[in-house]
Amino acid sequence: MRNALFVVACMMVLFSGTLCFAQEAAKLSPEARKFVRVAEPVVALTHVRVIDGTGAAPFDDQTLVIEHGRISAMGTPAKTSVPVGAKVIDLSGFTVIPGLVGMHEHMFYPSGGPTASSGGSLWYNELGFSAPRLYLACGITTIRTAGSMEPYADLTLKKWIDAGLLPGPKMHVTGPYLENSTTYPQMHDLSGPEDARKTVEYWADEGVTSFKGYRHITRAELGAAIEAAHKRGLKVTGHLCAVGFREAAGLGIDDLEHGLLVDTEFTPGKAPDVCPSPQESDAALAKLDLSSPPVQQMIQDLITHHVAVTSTLAVFESSLPNRPPLSRRVLDAMVPEARNEYLTVRAQIAQSAEAQGGSSTKLFKTEMQFERDFVKAGGLLLAGEDPTGNGGALPGFGDQRELELLVDAGFTPVEAIHIFTANGANWLGESDRIGTLAPGMQADLVVIHGNPAARISDIENVDIVFKDGIGYDSAQLIESIRGSVGLH
Repeated sequence: MRNALFVVACMMVLFSGTLCFAQEAAKLSPEARKFVRVAEPVVALTHVRVIDGTGAAPFDDQTLVIEHGRISAMGTPAKTSVPVGAKVIDLSGFTVIPGLVGMHEHMFYPSGGPTASSGGSLWYNELGFSAPRLYLACGITTIRTAGSMEPYADLTLKKWIDAGLLPGPKMHVTGPYLENSTTYPQMHDLSGPEDARKTVEYWADEGVTSFKGYRHITRAELGAAIEAAHKRGLKVTGHLCAVGFREAAGLGIDDLEHGLLVDTEFTPGKAPDVCPSPQESDAALAKLDLSSPPVQQMIQDLITHHVAVTSTLAVFESSLPNRPPLSRRVLDAMVPEARNEYLTVRAQIAQSAEAQGGSSTKLFKTEMQFERDFVKAGGLLLAGEDPTGNGGALPGFGDQRELELLVDAGFTPVEAIHIFTANGANWLGESDRIGTLAPGMQADLVVIHGNPAARISDIENVDIVFKDGIGYDSAQLIESIRGSVGLH
């Protein structure tokens, strides 16, 4: 009798999983469904190389079974049977990795336009059409928006994607920037700590799941925001300037964006709650010895306070001469106006770099070393791209470039993938569902032609992206946004 009950229970669980997956697939709109290549409830990926995201060496010639949106089995062919009736996909010559967890992403793009002083490119267009498709096409199955220009639009995009109306990644929406400068007209200008607290409480009620302090936020405002967010069980990150890293760690911040290149605490004569000029802070960083006690103490302070750091090497690279290498797929994705503006600014950077004598390249290498030192000391390094700057780091494409740059910084490809998958899932509190490949995990994974463990550039050869067990065609998604980035 007991065995019979057990069998019935198992059948009920299996039926429930089948039903849930069928509902997940069926809810896709016709627009989303046209990008689906694999929708069968049971799929076996055979003869595939697996990089599981844990940091372990790749496993060759594996069978990975997906059942009803989750990984049910993974191992050698001798120990992993293919279920009867499964759709079998022979992936000889391919690699699977966990879906990337992009921790500094945006749904907007620098669009130029007039400012109060008629200079700069301070206006941003929401890319509600092209950005979600590009992220998913490039293997980023989960994102944190790390600051919203249009938070209601981001929240609505999340709802539409979750409902299957649009193709796109799972979204963790960060609230509007917490800033007290009117430099960016789309940002709210904080009036003080009470305003910071009320802003956090309002947007927490609206559904955002994290917050971001920005450059001119004061210690009092940042502290009030952190306290209000933590009361709701939410986290706070920061792209800071007026507040130094150690000050922010003392206030309880959970993450710091961009790394050492935005930490101003080493700038001589820095006044409290004042953001030094870029020239002052860059000059100080250029002279900084990363092995010196002050820097090493800062690193230890971050680790002691459990503060993560998000690497965004891809956006920093865009300030270097003739980097990254021009990519046809990037240029093809842009509207003509955005493409022309990007190529013009890129040429200007190359010209100005000659006069600067390579200072930007030196700072870039300093940031790479800082990130290695932070991880070596035990820090939690996250990764994303920050698709802003001069417009060359497009959603998704920039994330793939970020992985390549982490390898250039000295991490192995497997380490870089671990940073971009398991570490992000850890910070989000979702390690039991995403970030690694193992039986029981959600079937969020990327099928790549080639071997990124040997050639990290193969990360650009994405073929299929599985999100919750549904496989999307990467090439079709990319083709659908041709000539759209910058406007749509």
